[in-house]
Amino acid sequence: MDLKQLEYFVRVAEVGSVTRAATLLSITQPSLSRQIRLLEVELRQTLLVRDGRGVHTTDAGAALVKHARAMLLQADRARWDVRELGSEPMGRVVLGIPASVGRFLSTPLVVAFQERFPKASLSILEGQTYILEWLSMGRIDVGVLLNAVPETGIETTTLMSEPLYLVSARQASNSVLRIGDPIAMHELAKLRLLLPCRPHAFRTYLESQLAVSGLQLKVSWELDAFSTLLELVRKNFGYAIMPASVFREDEFQGHYELRRIVDPDLTSSVAIATHSGRPVSTLMTGLIELIHEVAASAKA
Repeated sequence: MDLKQLEYFVRVAEVGSVTRAATLLSITQPSLSRQIRLLEVELRQTLLVRDGRGVHTTDAGAALVKHARAMLLQADRARWDVRELGSEPMGRVVLGIPASVGRFLSTPLVVAFQERFPKASLSILEGQTYILEWLSMGRIDVGVLLNAVPETGIETTTLMSEPLYLVSARQASNSVLRIGDPIAMHELAKLRLLLPCRPHAFRTYLESQLAVSGLQLKVSWELDAFSTLLELVRKNFGYAIMPASVFREDEFQGHYELRRIVDPDLTSSVAIATHSGRPVSTLMTGLIELIHEVAASAKA
């Protein structure tokens, strides 16, 4: 398959219009339509169908979009890897990160990346349940995972491990974050909890830990939106479970009370992940090293 044809096809699929895609690609509409048709003839599949609002992918087209994005990304990486040999790393690297980790890691990481790799660019995508999928599809180069479980084709290295705390609203706020008395893990089953939706790895981890003791969590609200979850805790809708690193920002300091979860101690692990089926570029290696450095500085 021709990479240019794949690029054209992906753009049409993304915008849902041959006319708009042709404008964005700076080619004529007939030329674009011809390239898509040649791709369909080669694959012996209809990839796009028209409706009253434009075009959309068939099942075959949707499958090709996933593969095409990964192929185009790999081709782009190959170009940059060859160009940067013996020179300062260039190109673009994409990082997927959970919002809870991004709160304390993303800003210092961007600053450090710009200083170390001035000729390169870093894109950061925040997500909760989609990071593994993005990694598999080739949408991101490097992923940061919470409580990662073994996955075929995914290689992980531990970044950090943090104790978990029960988070509640603090009635009388001031400028200091309050750390209350520890709470036993079995007490969590009695509380109204606000947690991410399944199949979020953090939710799965918590449920599996309580299941060992024959307990179930009482989940009152399921929210993947990190900021909304914390705001609802602040408004006394229930309790959250998080590491203390989330509360390093001044905006949170006086509004929450944290209680360490013990008997047994609950911890949250953070790992860096890459796809084993794709080559790791010099820039990706540099980013991974930088993530470790920034995380170590944040813990200090």
